Amino acid sequence: MPKSPELTRPSPQPTASALRPKLVYYFQLTRLHKFPLGNILVIWPCLWSLAMVAYKQDLDVQNFSVLAGAFILGGTLVHSAACVINDICDIDFDRQVERCKDRPLPSGLISLHEAWLLLAILTCACLALLSFAANTTAILVGLFGIFPLHGLYPLMKRWTYWPQAWLGFAMNWGFPVAWLTVAPDYDKSELILFATSILGCVCWTIVYDTEYACQDRKDDAKAGVKSTALLFGDHVRSVLAVFAILFLASLVLIGVLNGQTAVYFVVSCGGAAAHLAWQLRFWDVDDPADCGAKFKANGDLGYFVSAGLLLDYAVAKVY
Repeated sequence: MPKSPELTRPSPQPTASALRPKLVYYFQLTRLHKFPLGNILVIWPCLWSLAMVAYKQDLDVQNFSVLAGAFILGGTLVHSAACVINDICDIDFDRQVERCKDRPLPSGLISLHEAWLLLAILTCACLALLSFAANTTAILVGLFGIFPLHGLYPLMKRWTYWPQAWLGFAMNWGFPVAWLTVAPDYDKSELILFATSILGCVCWTIVYDTEYACQDRKDDAKAGVKSTALLFGDHVRSVLAVFAILFLASLVLIGVLNGQTAVYFVVSCGGAAAHLAWQLRFWDVDDPADCGAKFKANGDLGYFVSAGLLLDYAVAKVY
């Protein structure tokens, strides 16, 4: 007796419409659906450094533009990879935090195996882009940024109340990478500039990521997640004001070291100072929505710093 058509029919294959939601979940895992939130905070130090070395080395506009595009892409890839490994490590924590429990991994929309595969793809893309750097020094410094800085960050919130400090080094490590891509033969003064810029930007990261962490203080305390938001407690605004001043001082010092003009000090340093003063004055520490808004606003702060640097570079090219 011949088999019925139902028994001989092949198993249905996944359709494009069935795969589409999974791609959306991958996209959410990388946080690219929130672009430029988060990504821009990795990109800014790269562009600031690139503008400063272009000003000092008289880099032509075409090469500056190409490098700026490469660092925007690189910063985006690095941030996306960092978000994936962070969610892999924090899956149990995120299930206990109201704001994070519906993310693709803790909610089960993406499996750990799929997340590890996505991380491997993103890491390979980062390494491939880094390989185009013109010199070994920039490549090696860039590799240090990928691991251990970004790679180990998710573990810091288990070990110390200062994970924001480690994150600061990871988020701003693009500053020396961008500079060394253009000018690998650095001297002592440039090492001082690198150290000043990174330490200053670490202070900035402590400001914005503490604002971010204040969204989840109650849930983090229950889950056992450590952060400066918990460490600083009721003094969080005052402590962050100190870190903001240190960041501003670093902007002034690196401007002096690099020979920037008054335009930089007025537009970049003055603009950043006004923005940080506004943030800390009008920040509602107890309102999670406002904490998230103030974190997001730090992406706008980068435009002030960039504007002064680009004006200096543009004037130098004209004259």
